[in-house]
Amino acid sequence: MYDNGDNMDITIRDIDDDIYRQAKARAALLGTTVGRVVSQALERWLEDEPSGRARRGLAENLRPVRFGKGTEHSSERIDELAYGAKQ
Repeated sequence: MYDNGDNMDITIRDIDDDIYRQAKARAALLGTTVGRVVSQALERWLEDEPSGRARRGLAENLRPVRFGKGTEHSSERIDELAYGAKQ
């Protein structure tokens, strides 16, 4: 690693060659560098992480929703319609 002020020169292994070539070409067309694109992607990725920890799955992000009075047993009613009344 080489410290270059606020930026560092680093080596990243195991990047797909074709993806890197495409990213480099697109970055050039946009007048930027692959390093800047990777920095932006990492920044967005870190911002998306809840509390700085990795997501385990979509179900972890589900939260109960209240639809108001009289809807407390809606899922049971849906089950009855879909699968038949309880015996």
